[in-house]
Amino acid sequence: MAEQGVYLGNPNLKRANVSQEWTKKEVEEYSKCMNDPQYFIENYIMIVSLDEGLVPFKMYDFQKEMVGTFHSNRFTICKLPRQSGKSTTIIAYLLHYVLFNASVNVAILANKAATARDLLGRLQLAYEHLPKWLQQGVMSWNKGSLELENGSKILASSTSASAVRGGSYNIIFLDEFAYVPSNVAEQFFSSVYPTISSGKTTKVMIVSTPHGMNMFYKLWNDAENQRNTYVPIEVHWSEIPGRDEKWKAETIKNTSEQQFNTEFECEFLGSIDTLIKAQKLKTMSYNPPITSNAGFDMFEKPQKDHTYVMTADVSRGTSNDYSAFLVFDVTQMPYKIVGKYRDNEVKPLLFPAKIYDVARAYNQAFVLIEVNDIGEQVATTMQFDLEYDNLIMASMRGRAGQVLGGGFSGGRAQLGVRTTKAVKRIGCSNLKQMIEDDKLIIQDLQIISELSTFIVKGQSFEADDGCTDDLVACLFMFAWATDQTYFKELTDMDIRQTMMREQQDMLEQDMAPFGFVVNGLEDENVGTMVDEYGTRWSPVVRSHDSDW
Repeated sequence: MAEQGVYLGNPNLKRANVSQEWTKKEVEEYSKCMNDPQYFIENYIMIVSLDEGLVPFKMYDFQKEMVGTFHSNRFTICKLPRQSGKSTTIIAYLLHYVLFNASVNVAILANKAATARDLLGRLQLAYEHLPKWLQQGVMSWNKGSLELENGSKILASSTSASAVRGGSYNIIFLDEFAYVPSNVAEQFFSSVYPTISSGKTTKVMIVSTPHGMNMFYKLWNDAENQRNTYVPIEVHWSEIPGRDEKWKAETIKNTSEQQFNTEFECEFLGSIDTLIKAQKLKTMSYNPPITSNAGFDMFEKPQKDHTYVMTADVSRGTSNDYSAFLVFDVTQMPYKIVGKYRDNEVKPLLFPAKIYDVARAYNQAFVLIEVNDIGEQVATTMQFDLEYDNLIMASMRGRAGQVLGGGFSGGRAQLGVRTTKAVKRIGCSNLKQMIEDDKLIIQDLQIISELSTFIVKGQSFEADDGCTDDLVACLFMFAWATDQTYFKELTDMDIRQTMMREQQDMLEQDMAPFGFVVNGLEDENVGTMVDEYGTRWSPVVRSHDSDW
């Protein structure tokens, strides 16, 4: 008879629609557990210890504080070191939530689906070791989900926009969110957050060890500075029993100091061996754009008489590859980035129009396009279809390699620059110096994020595994260009003013009516004549500021 009340032959699970007889003590305990999640966890949750096997979950002080913060707040973000029991603490709280709340949906999301299923497995293990009077009857029990008799459900999946799309969730738990690729994290929040924020009691719980300056870094930084509504929770490794200076020394000896600083000191240092020094990356601050529209973020509006340069990196429009361009104000040193475009869905046929519109808005900006692959098509469209005049060209000059110019100035010229090993090497070297010497102002978080994962690979620099470097490509193209003679001519104020005056004079001469054009400073009799009838004729006089 006892087997009839269990779920699928598992003696540790109560199936649905089984009557429960209660003792007075059980009723009292149930009430205590329902009203106090900390009491429930410490008295009824079992976990697997590496050293002792299955043991009761006795929480550390910081774990008790975490549970209280989860229970009292809608949005929490936790920055914790490795192996601190952070995931176990949240799993225990989630179990309390689904047991004592009817018809709620919970999503456990991690950087990998296998990790999310492992977290759900820990929750299920704890559930199996609850007394039957505390359990809800099981309706469905799988590796990736479960459903209880009270209507509550839990889903385990990888963190993606599609994972919870179309569903309504009361709690979303994001585990190791710093390790979710930046493009996935951005898509997730843009598609899921409106659903989350629409409820009045919905909760978001974000937990991670830092891993570069990405979406997790932004959320944490904004939480610390009260720019969002997340409550920050930070735990130092020394708060975990058994970890002291001796443990620190042994850990550093077996790993490295930089790895220790990232995984246990929880510093946002980025990857190891980054192009830009970690100390510099830590001090780089970001500002929100003043406007964002169709992939373009504007940090400063175009200003009259300012000179702008744009560099563009072209992709084929696949999900992990972005087309991007940056707008640089090069009027004076330090240079600064005033606009950014980044999109992984825009097609190469449509990308030229994006560049064209922004370039025209920024005072007919000088545009340098990377033409290794599909970029050549983009540059050709800009030149011949859109008839954009301020494309920067390059030509091969023997040992000098590629040299910038405004037009076909000899050699094999092309409508842009090919990113060769030499261009990348020089560009990265110049970029490092410009940023570390504060000669280039960067205001965008995505750029800083890419720089924090742009690392040494072999004899060059590339994006770390799972990361992107499309914006960095625009940066080192610009940095390479700054060493070119043509670039220095473009950014020299005197030269530009002389060229503008010459162009204005030529235009005025072309538009002048018949007769002489003078500035009014010459002798009034110069150019006059008297005809055979004694009539005096004078030249037509027009000043430069005349409307005629």
